[in-house]
Amino acid sequence: MPTSKKNVFLSSLLASTILGLSLFGFSAGKPIVSSTSTKSPAAQAINAKIKVGVSIPAADHGWTAGVVWWAKECSKLHPEIDWMIATAETPEKQIADIEAFMAKKVDALVILATESAPLTPVAEEAHNRGILIVNVDRGFLKPVADIFIEGDNAAFGRKSAEFMVEKLGGKGKAKGDIFILEGIPCTVNTSRVNAAMAVFKTEPGINIVGQQAANWNRQKALEVTETLLTKSPKVTAIWASDDDMALGAENALAEKGITGVWILGGAGMKDIVKRVMDKDPMFPADITYPPSMIATGMELASTVLMGGQRAKKMQFMPHHLVIDVDLILPENAKDYYFPNSVY
Repeated sequence: MPTSKKNVFLSSLLASTILGLSLFGFSAGKPIVSSTSTKSPAAQAINAKIKVGVSIPAADHGWTAGVVWWAKECSKLHPEIDWMIATAETPEKQIADIEAFMAKKVDALVILATESAPLTPVAEEAHNRGILIVNVDRGFLKPVADIFIEGDNAAFGRKSAEFMVEKLGGKGKAKGDIFILEGIPCTVNTSRVNAAMAVFKTEPGINIVGQQAANWNRQKALEVTETLLTKSPKVTAIWASDDDMALGAENALAEKGITGVWILGGAGMKDIVKRVMDKDPMFPADITYPPSMIATGMELASTVLMGGQRAKKMQFMPHHLVIDVDLILPENAKDYYFPNSVY
């Protein structure tokens, strides 16, 4: 079974496995974050409808828009749960959303933070109230989450760089001049870039002739790439920390009339995946970083809360779940192509 299928609804498999283990009395050991907080009043009422607040950044395009789409899709699977989904453009709005959820006495919060630092105090307050906290992608600064889910950003950088090395001639023989387009300075970007650079540095024939942040923004990537091309017009390939920047780099190449350069981005944007599937030489591969991880978090929250026995179920839950990333190639791209997704 392709890893992509597992990633999309990984939580469903986890839920059945965890519940199966519970029947046989297996224990996953002591949680990283204690779940001994008392249940919220709503969770204690057997016949009360479970309430789950989902707080995520606002976006109408890009990876975060994919997160919003997957959250809405996942909520349809459990109409028996009162899902409350709120999107926020700023940390201040997200904090207000979470406070509003707490006022409505939610049983759980699934949070993908706009920024880690400002969201940590309100998440800690919710945790102290006994609300189940599922943290997705961007970790809090304190261990206040009962479950933390993130993608493997180091593997993202390593696997993408290894592909580039292979395409440029193979290990020990690779040759080429490369641009590096970084995202917003943060742990996610740092992990990706450092892992990629560790691979490139082992190849004496690969030269990094330009490296600059484009902030995971298509227009910014266009501008940055144009500047880099002015200095190094004979670039061989471009490594971008995500697909939006990859498309911006492509636009810059087109405006400059430069051909023969190929780009490797990442995060599995459907437009890029389709071009990989169609063997477009501009995008020979891509790397997954599934926005569906928000759905994984929602599924885990529902599994913990439905039917009661939260404390017992938490013994079998993964408290830190790292979702692997996969290399998307023409031969497997169909497994990662979701045409109805906004991303």
